[in-house]
Amino acid sequence: MDTDWMGIGSCRIERPAVFFPSDGVGVDVARRVCASCPVKEPCLEYALAERIDHGVWGGASERERRRILKARRVTVGAGV
Repeated sequence: MDTDWMGIGSCRIERPAVFFPSDGVGVDVARRVCASCPVKEPCLEYALAERIDHGVWGGASERERRRILKARRVTVGAGV
């Protein structure tokens, strides 16, 4: 998977700890950084494809990414 997008992400100027929060407030802080990021979509797709379990990627928390993956499995299973 292409990762060239990583070099232009808004996260590159933040401390990595921002994207690995221990609470909901921390997730909101990370989401604010992701909100205007020019590579938000490829970041999220990378985390989904690689099954990354921790942190905020593409503006989505671990729980949100699990929901996205589950919804995609249901859609594929339904033949949609």
